[in-house]
Amino acid sequence: MNPKINLLLSELNEQLNFTDLEIDDPIKRCESAIDIILKSLQKLKVLFEKEKNKSHEQEIDFFKIVKPKFTSKLIYYNAIFKIETKKPHGGERILKKYLNNELDKLKRYFDSNLDFYRYYRTGSSYLDHKYFVRGKFDVKLALDSFYFEADHTFSTSHDFKVAKILAHDLIQVYLEDKLLIMDNKDPKEKSQVQPKVKQIWTGSKVALIELLYALHTEGVFNNGASDLKDIAEYLEAVFDIDLGQYHRAFLEIRMRKSDKTKFLNTLKDKLVKRMENTDDML
Repeated sequence: MNPKINLLLSELNEQLNFTDLEIDDPIKRCESAIDIILKSLQKLKVLFEKEKNKSHEQEIDFFKIVKPKFTSKLIYYNAIFKIETKKPHGGERILKKYLNNELDKLKRYFDSNLDFYRYYRTGSSYLDHKYFVRGKFDVKLALDSFYFEADHTFSTSHDFKVAKILAHDLIQVYLEDKLLIMDNKDPKEKSQVQPKVKQIWTGSKVALIELLYALHTEGVFNNGASDLKDIAEYLEAVFDIDLGQYHRAFLEIRMRKSDKTKFLNTLKDKLVKRMENTDDML
């Protein structure tokens, strides 16, 4: 990935992380996120257009891998905005029916695009020259109507479908979590087995906050759908610690002149040493 585009994606993720942290209302959060993503997409287009004489391989990589990482976020937040604004007022039964209908919509899209889902999920590439190169559209390849309205200098026949696959994964998690909460089932408590010894965090708070942001940035919880605030509260409960104003602590971490990821670097170095010592592996 172009270093400038990679930086743009990192900045976008960081802005969305802070939006998720600072805005509790889901509708206002989505409005803010959509505005941020649209600005980022405009910058992405400018960077893409500056790269002249792109090979087919570079073009395929951009539209199959890079661009969907941006547009999937727009699809996700726009979908959540619609779900929240159209949510019916009524009892639990009505709301459950509404959320399940939204899940059914995802399934219908999956069923109608099953061939492409299989192609993408299995890492296939034999049709990439048709799917992810501009001007190569084939009406027989199950095009979304969106394609005919899109800017064809900045889109291919299937980059939008890839973005929808990524976004639908997150939307599904969002809806299923809503239903689980309504059923009073905590997805974090699937096992009733209690550990023999409670694990209390005895490292520094700054180290845990550094780890918190790394885990959230990587999207390792609920396929990346978990809010930073949710993960922070979970870590506080698990490790019996109060992280306090962790977003301010993160800003201070960013201001370090050197070794911004001090704790993560230490973890990596010590784990590599342990791997090199086979006696410590068990």
